[in-house]
Amino acid sequence: MPLDWATKVVIPLFKKGDRRVCSNYRGITLLSLPGKVYSRVLERRVRPLVEPRIQEEQCGFRPSRGTLDQLYTLHRVLKGSWEFAQPVHMCFADLEKAFDRVPRGILWEVLWEYGVRGPLLRAVWSLYNQSRSLVRIASCKSDLFPVHVGLRQGCPLSSVLFIVFMDRISRRSQGLEGVRFGDHRISLLIFADDVVLLAPSSLDLQHALGCFAAECEAAGMRVSTSKSEAMVLDRKKVACTLQVGGEVLPQVVAQVVKALGR
Repeated sequence: MPLDWATKVVIPLFKKGDRRVCSNYRGITLLSLPGKVYSRVLERRVRPLVEPRIQEEQCGFRPSRGTLDQLYTLHRVLKGSWEFAQPVHMCFADLEKAFDRVPRGILWEVLWEYGVRGPLLRAVWSLYNQSRSLVRIASCKSDLFPVHVGLRQGCPLSSVLFIVFMDRISRRSQGLEGVRFGDHRISLLIFADDVVLLAPSSLDLQHALGCFAAECEAAGMRVSTSKSEAMVLDRKKVACTLQVGGEVLPQVVAQVVKALGR
């Protein structure tokens, strides 16, 4: 494979705050057009293998699914629980720099488990094994440097790789019954890296969050304590104190929460 296909050009765009702080910039990645075509070919071969294995709770980057499906499900769960006076404890979990933190060694293991093997797996590995980046500011360019962690931003293949990676985390962290939805029980809803954990009590929710955070850590990911939030739907005021790594998550009451891709 030509090295240009695996080369990324990163252009930093200022967001807000102090211009001297690197975290106040967001990188926009430019990829080779032939490389993106090649990645799309790989994506169309990988997706049919992994799609049947991904849980229904995941609606991100999947055909005929979207944010409205998850929001509708969550709305129906909350409406039904309210009508029958059943409390619902929720945690809106946010992962720190999810795309950029995916360990590639673990990713290859996950793809093997989900049926991506042989020449196809080697083709995906080759695309990432030769991954290089440079930073461009105006007409100035940095030297090329290798990239050994994370998924390729803007690559057609990255979305399906990410939801497969997240699917194993969610599978391994499930175990509680969750809240009732018709004849089913739902313990979490996912849109890409936006996760909502559901439980009938704060104790069950803390256990579910602990399991989820532990699986994230084992997979090289991390739950952001500053961006994750707790919420309770109940007819009376109830506290929901959740902790991750010794830090307490903020509890929000009667306000709009950005979740599930919206």
